[in-house]
This record gives sequence, structure tokens and C-alpha cells, in this order.
Amino acid sequence: MPVPVHHRRRTVGGVDVFYREARPPGVSPDAPVVLLPHGYPCSSYEFRDYMRHLGEHWRLLAPDFPGCGYSATPEDFDYDFDGFSRFLEDFVDALGVDRFALYLHDFGTWIGLRLALRHPDRIVALIVQNGDIYEDVLGPKYASLKEVWQMERAEGLAQLRPFVSREHFRDEFLNDVRPTVAERIPPDLWELHWTMMTEQRRENAARIIYDLKDNLRWFPRYQAWLRAHRPPTLILWGPQDGYMPAESGSAWLRDLPQAEFHLLDAGHWLLETSLTEAVDLSRDFLARVHPPPREGA
Repeated sequence: MPVPVHHRRRTVGGVDVFYREARPPGVSPDAPVVLLPHGYPCSSYEFRDYMRHLGEHWRLLAPDFPGCGYSATPEDFDYDFDGFSRFLEDFVDALGVDRFALYLHDFGTWIGLRLALRHPDRIVALIVQNGDIYEDVLGPKYASLKEVWQMERAEGLAQLRPFVSREHFRDEFLNDVRPTVAERIPPDLWELHWTMMTEQRRENAARIIYDLKDNLRWFPRYQAWLRAHRPPTLILWGPQDGYMPAESGSAWLRDLPQAEFHLLDAGHWLLETSLTEAVDLSRDFLARVHPPPREGA
């Protein structure tokens, strides 16, 4: 049965942080953990329903990154992938979590993998949902970004600032899904998240998008980590995605040939439209590689 999701706040590294937590009722916080770093332009909101259905057996933790969702937006935070990755590490440390299954989606993929590069011993397993780390199979929507990345930083940021808009958020959430799938993606996603975009957050977003070009140079590092550690991995992929088509998902099998790979009838935000399939596949996978304690154990 679905369990309640608790909405909490905590100071992490001097930042007032909002996070969502679900865990088995009446069970201590020592239940096996699944860590859920969110993507752009979203927040922990993307995991709200997924958490309710898996929280019966696992402790699920989904923070809003600084400058996102309901967390604070401090001026002195490093709004880049290293900064977010250090924050994610501080977050699990603050909650006393040592080892966990790691959910990788969108820019949460690169943030999570940078944490894994530093602490491979903490990663029990991976669940991958539309997170790209293979440059040769990037989708056609990357073409306009690649043009911006050829510009000097000041010019590139000037091009990107108007791009961070309510309509851009809507396009990001709908992406290239078929109309029948688009009808099942709630407008709450872009309406809610756009209302929280202050001037500083818009500037942060433009800088992060421009700095994606530097993240491409990390792709070989991520791939090498997968080959070296071969974590148990479940890949859930929505191929109706202009940034990350089906080929971007199957590319993970180059370095993780034993991974479980599933193409769903969905796009980039598949938890909105294929939740039941994602939950069922995740529950089966986690029960095998990150099992909850047996009753009475």
C-alpha cells in the first residue's frame, strides 16, 4: 500500500534545505536507502508518487538542490555540478546515511555519478532514467545547445537568458512525447516550477546550461567508473525524448552489459506517465540487489 511522504527541512552546509522522505511505517531510519537527486527544471516533486509506492519497504530521500524547489538560494553556493555533488554528499552525511541505491535522472545523473566517483563504496546499485553520458548518441535537441557552446561565455549566457522562460519549462517537460502521452503530463510541472524562478535562479539556470559543455568532458570518467565497478543497474528509458532517444539509453549497455534495460512508452519524465511500470520494475530490482530486512530479523 502507498505510504505517506513526509516533507521536511534541514540545514545542510549552512543551507536551508527542503526534502521529501518516505519509509516503512514503524521502521527505524536504518531501512535500506534509495537516494533520489532530481533533474532540471524540476525538484524533488518529480519523485512524489514514486516514493509513496516504494516507501513501504525502502527509505527514499529526495532533496531539493540549493536554488531549486523549496530549498534556499544562497548567493555564495557553487551552482555547478561539483557544487551540487558536494551538497548531495553533505545531505546524506547529515542524515546519517552511509550506503544507498542511487537514482540517476537528467542532470541528477552527473551530480550522482560525481559523488560515486569519490565514494564508490557507498553505491549499492543504480537506477537510471534518461540520463545521458554518451556523447555520440545525444539527441537532435542538443544541436542548438552545441551552437551556444561555441560562443564565448558572455555571448553564450546572453543567448541563454531569454531561453529560461515559462515556455521553455513547458517545452522541457513535454519534450517530444506523442500527443496522447503529453495529455498525461500535468501542467503543474512547469506552472509550479516557473513560479519559483527568481532572477537569481534564472541566472543560475543559464550558467548551468552553458556549463553543460564542460560536463561532456566528464563522460569518459563516468563510463570508466561503470566499467570498473559494475554496480547492479536497472535502466528505465522513455525514448520519446529529443535530448536522449532510445540509443542514449542502450549505450549504457556498452559499459554495463549485465544491466536490466527497459524501454517504456514514455518520454523524459516517465514517472508522470509510466509510474506503475517504473514502480513494479524498481521494486523487483531493489528486492534482489538492495533488499529490505526480513520481518522479525
